[in-house]
Amino acid sequence: MRPEKESIVNEIKSALEASEFMFLADYKGMGVKDLSELRKALSDADAEMHIYKNSFLGVAMGEELRGGLAGSLSGPTGLFTGKGDPTAIAKVLVKFRKEHNKPVIKGGVLEDKVLTDSDIEAMAKIPPREILLSQFVGTVQAPMTSLVGVMNAKVSSLLYVLKAIEDKKNAA
Repeated sequence: MRPEKESIVNEIKSALEASEFMFLADYKGMGVKDLSELRKALSDADAEMHIYKNSFLGVAMGEELRGGLAGSLSGPTGLFTGKGDPTAIAKVLVKFRKEHNKPVIKGGVLEDKVLTDSDIEAMAKIPPREILLSQFVGTVQAPMTSLVGVMNAKVSSLLYVLKAIEDKKNAA
């Protein structure tokens, strides 16, 4: 392989190694304005879009991933990588596609697991991480809150009984 091509493949490999996920999408029909708008939305979510030849992507991915994504490496392909929340990036892609009818999501990889376009669309429907964490805390906290309420009611009942006894003795 020529040095220029090796340099491009090494650039792709370093981008894939630094990223926690990788999504592929067909950007065909997107103009410069649309691509700029998409890249801006992605940068806000701590992700990037790169355009490489499919053959370079295939070499950089390695044999295992290339086999799983073989159908995705045809036609114009945009590579989406980043360190942010993959569900946030999936939301950006799905939202952008709904507004502009482009790009068409082809597939991706998350933690060495190959994803289909429907997997990525399902990821876009997951609530943000902060909301999931707050729901988890609420679920864990609910039984403890109920227990505190029950214990407080028992203590209050005991106090009412003692107060009634005291009032009865004072009245007599």
